[in-house]
Amino acid sequence: MFPKEYDVIVVGAGHAGSEAAAAAANMGSKTLLVTMNLQTIAQMSCNPAMGGIAKGQIVREIDALGGYSGIVSDKTAIQFKMLNKSKGPAMWSPRVQSDRMRFAETWRIMLEQTPNLDFYQEMISGIIVQNGRIKGVRTSLGLEIKAKSVVLTNGTFLNGLIHIGDKQFGGGRAGEKASTGITQDLINLGFEAGRMKTGTPPRVDGRSLDFSKMIEQPGDDVPEKFSFSDETAPLKNQRSCHMSYTSLDVHDILREGFDRSPMFNGAIKSIGPRYCPSIEDKINRFADKDRHQLFVEPEGWDTVEYYINGFSTSLPEDIQFKALRQVAGFENVKFFRPGYAIEYDYFPPTQLKHTLETKLVPGLYFAGQINGTTGYEEAASQGLMAGINAHLKVHEKEPFILQRNEAYIGVLIDDLITKGTEEPYRMFTSRAEYRTLLRQDNADFRLTPKAFEIGLASEQRMRKMEKKKEKASAFVQFFKETSAAPEEINPIFLARESALVDQSDKMFKFFSRPEVTMEDMKKIPSVKKYIEENGLDTEMIEQAEIQVKYSGYIDKEKNNADKLNRLEGLKIPASFDYSKLKSLSFEAREKLTKIKPATVSQASRISGVSPNDVSVLLVYMGR
Repeated sequence: MFPKEYDVIVVGAGHAGSEAAAAAANMGSKTLLVTMNLQTIAQMSCNPAMGGIAKGQIVREIDALGGYSGIVSDKTAIQFKMLNKSKGPAMWSPRVQSDRMRFAETWRIMLEQTPNLDFYQEMISGIIVQNGRIKGVRTSLGLEIKAKSVVLTNGTFLNGLIHIGDKQFGGGRAGEKASTGITQDLINLGFEAGRMKTGTPPRVDGRSLDFSKMIEQPGDDVPEKFSFSDETAPLKNQRSCHMSYTSLDVHDILREGFDRSPMFNGAIKSIGPRYCPSIEDKINRFADKDRHQLFVEPEGWDTVEYYINGFSTSLPEDIQFKALRQVAGFENVKFFRPGYAIEYDYFPPTQLKHTLETKLVPGLYFAGQINGTTGYEEAASQGLMAGINAHLKVHEKEPFILQRNEAYIGVLIDDLITKGTEEPYRMFTSRAEYRTLLRQDNADFRLTPKAFEIGLASEQRMRKMEKKKEKASAFVQFFKETSAAPEEINPIFLARESALVDQSDKMFKFFSRPEVTMEDMKKIPSVKKYIEENGLDTEMIEQAEIQVKYSGYIDKEKNNADKLNRLEGLKIPASFDYSKLKSLSFEAREKLTKIKPATVSQASRISGVSPNDVSVLLVYMGR
């Protein structure tokens, strides 16, 4: 049934597994994607959306590296919004509302058109390890499939347990069974395992809702798109979301079910996502709040199904129904299905290298929720990196690792490997100390050359990026070299209530004023003429504006990043014996021995390792 040996086997076909399989196959590895159900490839198990705060940056980075998530998001979007536009560009985050059914369908079609990729539907019940190395996987039918590397992307399926009120049943997702066997194999090999929880809200019939009682949430007037490629185009038509609120009456009804809530009666012992709490957790933790926002999100272009974002719950179904009927616009609501919570196994990610390869078993990689993360975007980025590195290892090439100053993906993986996580990890812009460098608009500048070098991004992508970079840089240079007279610039300053000038100066200086925009500068004839003659598109113009207005911040962060990279260059041997350094604190010795950081910089980010401990390391290494 199978070739003698695959280069890469990917277990699980969610967002992580799909990106991992696509990356490995596109780079030339003979790849097998195994899933329990081929009809649910890249299923959006929770909300029908991609992107958002910091997550949108990750999708742009995946796209810049040659992954599929950005293209699929564009092709199946029903609404586009650029969030945080009122703040600086480091905070701008793209988000799309997606058509759930078309999203999964488009992913499957793209994967089926990917060369070197085979598919197989069955549960993987174990892994095969010989002489300490991965050798393949074992299916529930007892088949053994051999491989040089294996990527586990099991999502919420490992011993998954679904909770609705006081009812519990095994499952990895509503209507799908849990996966068993792999956890025990890993524990037998010496891996440390834990349990996490996540939840999802009810899905309802849009025909039973009164949208006139809700606040409409339309998309952007001029929508953009995720992918830097020419394969997709911005939306011409969009569907609106809507917003409503809970009330004290809703909260009182929800409290009626607390004695049957698995969150409060001890049935759920694991930790859920801090930044996406259930509705019962919200009203318990924030008892002073009279109401909470609910976002009513359509599931697609043609379906009447709606997702109630903000009402994630594991309360009994009768309580969910009774409470939701008290929300404005939901008086006659009909349920498609109730919300539920799910517990599942995960493996603390400090057991991994920065390539996402396990430290215990060479050739075995973990990606996605198995590492304790939450979110499609976080999972997809890990899958991409695991697929890339599995391919590179099999073909005896240098690993591909992104640093914290190079990508949000680098921050995500470094946080997981270095700090670990005891609750579902979600990415935020605040986690990135170099977020001015890691903007969504320049992900292609940062990452496409790296992806092209390893053979994942196409030459067409590379040339497009180079053209954009070259034209944006030339436009910035134009502002530095070209002057504007007082009669050209003062009308703009007057309209913006900015101090007037009495002599000509370089436009770069004038444009650097915070209140002056690119739309203002376009009113100057020489600027308008330059744009027209050089055929500058929206992306190039936006890129030039950011580089002019934020040049000081960008230069400062680059200098800080250079300092970080000097410590990144100080490698620590894997066999280093920290017990020899008596000047290290006991906690530092313990943490460093367990995590085995690859560099002094990584060691400095481990919780419990103080600046004094880092100094001891530097002295020992002759620095």
